[in-house]
Amino acid sequence: MKVSEIVDKHGNARENLIQILHDLQDASGDHSLHREDLEDLAGIMGLSVSDIVGTASFYTMFSLQPRGRHIIRVCVSPPCHIMGDDNILAAVRDKLGVELGETTADRMFTFESSSCLGACGVAPVLSIDDEVYGNLTRAKVHEIIDRIVAANN
Repeated sequence: MKVSEIVDKHGNARENLIQILHDLQDASGDHSLHREDLEDLAGIMGLSVSDIVGTASFYTMFSLQPRGRHIIRVCVSPPCHIMGDDNILAAVRDKLGVELGETTADRMFTFESSSCLGACGVAPVLSIDDEVYGNLTRAKVHEIIDRIVAANN
């Protein structure tokens, strides 16, 4: 989808920038915002590129670097921390062989943390793309990742 089509879908108003950036990132093919698209967006919306980059870099849900096909985010909020987010972080790290902020060599997964996923009642939690998983254990994390790998083969 072209930048102009995404802007037309949402409208050219500044308050639509976040949703436009989400759609641009989703359409990118590598879960990131590309400089050329941000430059086009700035021209269409009458904003500076630095304003758009500033907005995008403020939110952890946006990336200016290419990421994997699936984004795994482990919640590190106080409730998740108390319930064992360190075990969940270790389970993902062990299963994928990457550290926080890294992408697997096959570009299937990018491993990130999140300050809150809004599911404190089922802590510890992680999300993969738009799906949130709670009441996690190391074994559950491995099962979830295995299911996603199997579905992509």
